Amino acid sequence: MTEGTSVHDLGEPRLIIEPGLAARVAAIAEPVLIGLGYRLVRVRVSGLAGCTVQIMAERPDGTMTIEDCEAVSRALSPVLDVAEPVDRAYRLEISSPGIDRPLVRRSDFERYAGHLAKVEMEVPVGGRRRFRGVVLGTEGATARVRCDDPPSGAADVVLPIADMAEARLVLTDALVTESLRRGKAAEREARGRQRPQYARRTKEIRRPSELQSRGAQIEEEE
Repeated sequence: MTEGTSVHDLGEPRLIIEPGLAARVAAIAEPVLIGLGYRLVRVRVSGLAGCTVQIMAERPDGTMTIEDCEAVSRALSPVLDVAEPVDRAYRLEISSPGIDRPLVRRSDFERYAGHLAKVEMEVPVGGRRRFRGVVLGTEGATARVRCDDPPSGAADVVLPIADMAEARLVLTDALVTESLRRGKAAEREARGRQRPQYARRTKEIRRPSELQSRGAQIEEEE
């Protein structure tokens, strides 16, 4: 950790942000999420097979359970209904970032130092837009990556995070092991927070149609 940035800082800004309609949804969703104790990771609006608004969120420690997704959905759905950022019928999908998650904040590159990632630059670095390698950490507003195929013989590259179009982790055994450990810890904490009646209620909403293979998730028709 450098320069005093805490991975538990809810107000830490995202440095990789979405454009257009997704940005409008993000501007509405982020204050609601912060008020609930969550951080926004990413918003995507897809028009395939109907319109879907996907909002990725997480707790400050990087975890997100089914119960967390339900809490966010209940709070965010009426806010979006009033604000109407999308001018047509859509399906709201609240999900965790998943294991091969996007990296959007400076603290993400610190938390996942030592893991493999893929980065696509909006602004080329050394004539290249795509990089793949092990995240080494951050230096100011940049991320240092040890590349699989380094340019000009330099194994380590320094990439401005704000100039990235997308950055995400690559699925590896080490990453899966760490994610499972964090997920189990989050489940134990969630059970400790819940009253019995709330635990029963969340069990009722765990329908197969509401779950996907990557990450905790809940969907709602708008």
